[in-house]
Amino acid sequence: MPMPPPTTVELLWGTTQRPKRGPKPALTLDGIVAEAIALVDAENLSALSMQRLAERLGFTKMSLYRYVPGKEQLTALMLDTAIGEPPNTAGAHQEWRLSLRTWAEAIFARYLAHPWTIELTLGARPFGPNEMGWTEAALTALAGTGLNGSEKLDTIVLLNGHARNLAQQVASMSGDGELRFTEQFTEMMTAAAGRYPEVGAAFAEEAAAPAGRGGPNDALRFGVDRILDGLAVLIDQRK
Repeated sequence: MPMPPPTTVELLWGTTQRPKRGPKPALTLDGIVAEAIALVDAENLSALSMQRLAERLGFTKMSLYRYVPGKEQLTALMLDTAIGEPPNTAGAHQEWRLSLRTWAEAIFARYLAHPWTIELTLGARPFGPNEMGWTEAALTALAGTGLNGSEKLDTIVLLNGHARNLAQQVASMSGDGELRFTEQFTEMMTAAAGRYPEVGAAFAEEAAAPAGRGGPNDALRFGVDRILDGLAVLIDQRK
């Protein structure tokens, strides 16, 4: 009787039983996932299909199904691999604000490196060991702050949401997107004929900022610091 295909959780956590006898497999699950990530990094998530992936690997689509039963399981493995391991937030005497800022900057960098992961992190789904590690790292940073479990988890949602949303905006402006937006914004403000003076002033100040300021990293730090400022008030109240 053939074995049932492995579930997403079994593949993510390596608990599926694999045959120990027989010839050495021509493919590996890690190799399949790495090639899928390379494909999506080069193009986009919509370009991924089992058929396309099989062609890149030089095998048939049916060969892939021996390792991963479908696209749902494949993308779950891709996400956990691409997101990687979290930064260490348990360093000696590391203050919680510094730990969470490091965490947010690191996850922002991962999203920028693999923008397609943003889509895959939405919705109810099983977590892999790497993604679970990111949650553990943030909770470790919050240990001893006096916050309860719900507040700690909500803090993670706030920080991750800020990093993810900003990374999504940055990714959408890649290539000639920023230049196109600047041209369209200039056209819009000309058509508005001074009806939005505060909008015009704010964007003019941003455009006049010294090189290196006002970019996505500044926007990330500004949002993270404001979240942490509010969190500090709550933590002080608990103490």
